[in-house]
Amino acid sequence: MVLRMSRLMLKTLRDAPADAETTSHKLLVRAGYVRRSSAGMWTWLPLGKRVLDNVARIVREEMEAIGGQEVLLPALLPREHYETTGRADEYGDLLFRLTDRKGTDYVLGPTHEEIFTQLVKDQVTSYKDLPLTLFQIQTKYRDEARPRSGVLRGREFQMKDAYSFDTDEEGLAASYRAHRQAYIRIFERLGFDFRVVSAVSGAMGGSASEEFLAPAAAGEDTFADCPGCDYAANTEAVTYTARAAADTGADAAEHGPVEEMDTPGTATVAQLAARYGVPASATLKNLLVKVDGEITAVGVPGDREVDLGKLADHLAPAAVDIVTAEDFAERPDLVRGYIGPQGLGIRYLADPRVAPGTAWITGANKEGRHAAGVVCGRDFTVDRYLDVVTVEAGDPCPRCGTGLRLDRAIEIGHIFQLGRKYADAFQLDVLGRDGKPVRVTMGSYGIGVSRAVAALAEQTADAKGLRWPREVAPADVHVVAAGKAVPTALAEDAAARLHAAGLRVLLDDRPGLSPGVKLTDADLIGVPTLLTAGRRAAEGLLELTDRATGDRADVTLDEAVTRLTSTGTAARS
Repeated sequence: MVLRMSRLMLKTLRDAPADAETTSHKLLVRAGYVRRSSAGMWTWLPLGKRVLDNVARIVREEMEAIGGQEVLLPALLPREHYETTGRADEYGDLLFRLTDRKGTDYVLGPTHEEIFTQLVKDQVTSYKDLPLTLFQIQTKYRDEARPRSGVLRGREFQMKDAYSFDTDEEGLAASYRAHRQAYIRIFERLGFDFRVVSAVSGAMGGSASEEFLAPAAAGEDTFADCPGCDYAANTEAVTYTARAAADTGADAAEHGPVEEMDTPGTATVAQLAARYGVPASATLKNLLVKVDGEITAVGVPGDREVDLGKLADHLAPAAVDIVTAEDFAERPDLVRGYIGPQGLGIRYLADPRVAPGTAWITGANKEGRHAAGVVCGRDFTVDRYLDVVTVEAGDPCPRCGTGLRLDRAIEIGHIFQLGRKYADAFQLDVLGRDGKPVRVTMGSYGIGVSRAVAALAEQTADAKGLRWPREVAPADVHVVAAGKAVPTALAEDAAARLHAAGLRVLLDDRPGLSPGVKLTDADLIGVPTLLTAGRRAAEGLLELTDRATGDRADVTLDEAVTRLTSTGTAARS
């Protein structure tokens, strides 16, 4: 059926919402694809639902191509399952928690590892039933404190989550490779510019982990890639190596004694470096955190920042929090702004750059005083080395040593080799070939379906509006009747012919609107091909425009049908 704009629930807007900051937020609202329901909650309108469904269709097709079987699990889940794995605490305030009339505790599912594990435990008994891949496309819930960027970061979102079940590590590796290739095909079909990067597993658990990132200015992830080799990783997964350590200039040469001096008004690294006339990298910054409530110091060079995400990953499942003013008040021995590792009396963690033999300018643990010549290994010891600093452009590649480049990106997919974390928690065993129980090993594979819509908008939009790749667009061709009787008749004929030829057609047949308004809306809506019946309609000519390139040509209706049906735009289910 031809989709007629005269009957379509669609209101385009001249101006973007006042709170919209990202391109996708502005354009998806202005073009009538989504409307805000409440903070972090979005209604998908008819055009938006078509795009969302097209993304889901492509994901579904490629998952089924590798043998995935689709199921649909509840979104309302017993909280006890997440408590069994410890993820109720790991997710913390991100979990929507509720209690039914009988007092039973529930959560709205953020992901479904626990529930899929129990499903397989109930249904699968033998190694003969494996390998198995199950997936669903379903709504997930996370209680984001600051939902923003439209559908990019909401409290309710649509996600594809898949889970593989194997009897051994070799089977898991094969399932992981199959999903990795399926993801590459999915994102190529969707029209993404994307990168596959090494990542950390976080609350998901497991070992091997990779993210699929769409470079975009609106991205909340930062990734590093190397111009000298094929290394790429989320910055939280970039490791500091022995190759990099050799460049710090660290040695175990003799150092003079520690020298303390009055340094009032120098509570910041910048002030301290200026007073001593040294670069910030010569100073030692000491951040206090609480690890499961225990105050712990983390030392890094003064020109670096502690990456709290990295720190939390290293210390998981322990909870990591920043020390507060109240904590300092209870510990007068810890002098805020003047912390040094020497004689500190608490657990001391440090970045590998704080190597034995290196000398530092750091706090003296006395109000208004700092110390110079504080040597690691002589004046203080490190309880544990952790790679916890934020990565910077130019840092050496862990693989080849070339300076890294940094870029912003949107996470659109994430795959994990979970191993046996969830199988152990729920004792997921099957009968093995030898008749003995075998513990199942799992993989987890997620794609943000609704997020992918926004990410595509971020990557492909231009100054005029959206520019959808053909596979996900709400229609193949947007026919515009830019005039009265003759153009309208030609547009109607064109829409009917194109639809009969198997194309998805959006027809702007709205009465009483000027050609300028209709064409502006067409650019905003972003269907890949625009066919306009306008100034030359009386000659039987239409204007054919490629939304992506702006290329235009005057064509007859027969030529239009021939061109458009030969470009592989036949209607899809």
